[in-house]
Amino acid sequence: MEQNYSELKGDRMTQQEIMKILPHRDAMLLLDEVENRDGTAIGHYTVRGDEFFLKGHFPGNPIVPGVILCEILAQSACVLMQNVLEEGKLPVYTGLDQVRFRSPVKPGDTIETRCRIKRAKHPFYFAEGTATVAGRLCVSAEFSFAITESNVCSQKY
Repeated sequence: MEQNYSELKGDRMTQQEIMKILPHRDAMLLLDEVENRDGTAIGHYTVRGDEFFLKGHFPGNPIVPGVILCEILAQSACVLMQNVLEEGKLPVYTGLDQVRFRSPVKPGDTIETRCRIKRAKHPFYFAEGTATVAGRLCVSAEFSFAITESNVCSQKY
């Protein structure tokens, strides 16, 4: 059954509400808020400057690592998948494609993400997104997830 992502709840979600559908906590919850506007997830995160990933990247000239920007994109897509992210489910990255880094993100910047689901065949979801700071494109990417049982990460491969 094809999901219409623009029909999902459009309420703005706070960090507390995001934690009801995502397992990320403490240093790895990288959204201040996110909402669904007509099938587009719009998220915000303000880089405080004390994040763990800035301590060594780079001393004296902190820049948010690209992999962290990709994680912020993925987390912001969560509002579009809230109907499948029930208790006991875990979204895991399955791919990143067409990733382009255009401009650095620094402490004090507020990142705005815009993501949408391009297609879905449960348990796989394919999305695309951008992250900007003050209208300046910082990263664009296509990415995919699998919705798994939360205990899948404890299994040995």
